[in-house]
Amino acid sequence: MESKANFEEIKSNFENASVDGKIKIYTTTQGLTVDQFKELLRMFPLQYLEKLESAMA
Repeated sequence: MESKANFEEIKSNFENASVDGKIKIYTTTQGLTVDQFKELLRMFPLQYLEKLESAMA
């Protein structure tokens, strides 16, 4: 249960963050499942996807 609550907090922070903040959260958060990363990615603004891809390279 704690990991679910923790993810909800991460998701809330991600939703409210700037694009750079979203990128930082996405690239530095550890321990999430593939589905959780996908859920965050669905909330990411598509016009900045290249910037996210560059940050992950």
